[in-house]
This record gives sequence, structure tokens and C-alpha cells, in this order.
Amino acid sequence: MEADLVVLNTAVAGKWLEGVLKENVKQVLPKVLWWIHEMRGHYFKLEYVKHLPFVAGAMIDSHTTAEYWKNRTRERLGIKMPETYVVHLGNSKDHMEVAEDIVAKRVLREHVRESLGVRDDDLLFAIINSVSRGKGQDLFLRSFYESLQLIQEKHQQVPSVHAIIVGSDLNAQTKFETELRNFVLEKKIQNRVHFVNKTLTVAPYLAAIDALVQNSQARGECFGRITIEAMAFQLPVLGTAAGGTMEIVVNGTTGLLHPTGKEGVTPLANNIVKLATHVERRLTMGKKGYERVKGMFLEHHMSQRISLVLKDVLRKAKS
Repeated sequence: MEADLVVLNTAVAGKWLEGVLKENVKQVLPKVLWWIHEMRGHYFKLEYVKHLPFVAGAMIDSHTTAEYWKNRTRERLGIKMPETYVVHLGNSKDHMEVAEDIVAKRVLREHVRESLGVRDDDLLFAIINSVSRGKGQDLFLRSFYESLQLIQEKHQQVPSVHAIIVGSDLNAQTKFETELRNFVLEKKIQNRVHFVNKTLTVAPYLAAIDALVQNSQARGECFGRITIEAMAFQLPVLGTAAGGTMEIVVNGTTGLLHPTGKEGVTPLANNIVKLATHVERRLTMGKKGYERVKGMFLEHHMSQRISLVLKDVLRKAKS
């Protein structure tokens, strides 16, 4: 009640407003900045978002997601979004320090590759995300298998190519992950596919791989922090042409985009082959991605963007 500004973080927090503020909700709403990171359909329910039209502003991680929220709330719920600000996220200083430390990266690379049982010159394509159908690990594995066939059919001389799935839950294997593992066994590619337990420490894997695959399906990622984290490590990104990924990856320059769904399986397979067979292209894309991060996606860029939003919303809240 005494605060000049209240930041409500995530769409889920909308359910707490009445429980916490009770009869004071209407007094607090005009000084609320609502920071939204989600775009899954189940958030578009009145119990979550009925107060949205009355807050001072909404802050969303990408233009694509902001547009989606605007259209979805209007069409499905008949409510109007408040003034909406788009703020892209930025890499932390700690992450950039590791990404720019050549010695640290070499040590991490050697350690991870040794633990996976792969050689220094092997090519590693990794998807780093929670293992679920929405993140597209199943379609990635289909693409990966297809890419191995293409390389074999064309008799292309490339190092051994591997797929890394970071984000497994080795203690509680889901039905979906069982499907993934069965596919690997069925196609007899278990010596080329490696499942790694979920972790919040992604730097060692980014240091160890040659390209990141961001294969989120449907509407894609709201933003996709792992994408800018990978680009900081000078990695090209193979991403779906959906959501925030399209605002981060410059197709053909910092990575290659492919469609979502089954239509994207063969294009992604072709893109894996392109990067596997063209070392210079892979390295150039990685360098361009790093330059893009340095120019747009650092902590201080994000801080500057948020500070402008806070000033504007504070001005409105006071008036």
C-alpha cells in the first residue's frame, strides 16, 4: 500500500493479487508494472489476467509475445492490454566473463567432452532445455537421424557428429523421455546421442558444443535466454522461426531458422549438415552472434531498457 511502484513478476502472479491485497486491489493496481514471460495458452484465463487492463503497464520479453498477448486477451477474453513495453533480456556479467575466458572455456570443453566420451574434433549439436514435447527434443532427434543419413548418402567427410540432450530428469523419467530413448535405440544411434541431467549451470556445455539447437514448438519461446547465452560463446544457433527466437537470431548470419512442427524436421536436418560440413560458415556465424550479443543483449542493455520503463510507469502511477 505504501509502495510507489509494485512489480508483479510472471503471469501466474495475477492469481495472488486478491488473496494478498483483498479489498485494497483497486488502490494498488494503478501502480503495478506487470512483467510477463509466458505465452502458453493456459495463462489466458480470467483468474490470471482479469486485472490486466487496470495496471499501469505490462512489460514483456519480446515483440512477438507482446503482440500475441494483445490479440489473445482481446479475442479470447474481451479485455484490453494496458500500455505494453518490450524489454529484451541480457546476459549477466558472470556469464560473459566465462564466455570470454579462452582458458576457462578450454578446460570446461575438455572436461565435458571427456565425461561424454567424445573426442576433441567431434561435432556436438546440443539442445539445452527442459525435456518436454513443447521444447521439441523428439523432432530434433528425427532431424539429427536424418542428417546422419544425408552425410552418409553424400559420402561427406566430416568428423563424428553427436546430439546432446541437456535437461533430462534421470531420477524420474517421463513417458516423453522414454519415447526419446526408445527412438535412439530403434535407430541404433545410442553411440551418437547423449542424455544429460537437467542443470542450471549451462556454461560447461556451451563451452563444449559446436552449435545450439533451439527447437521450441508452437508459438516458440517468449524470449529464449539460452539463445543469447549460446551466442555469447560464439555458437551458431539452429532455431525455430517462432517467438522471441526470430528477434534474436538473424537467419543466415548468426544462425539458421526452420519451421516448427513436422515440416521443420527436414529443414533442420539440412541445416545440421550445412554447419557440419562448412567449418568456416559455422565459425563466422558464431562470431557474428557474439557481436550481436555485445551490441544488444548484455546486462547493461537490459538495465537501461528496464530503467526507462520504470521511469515512465512511476510517472503514470504518481499522476
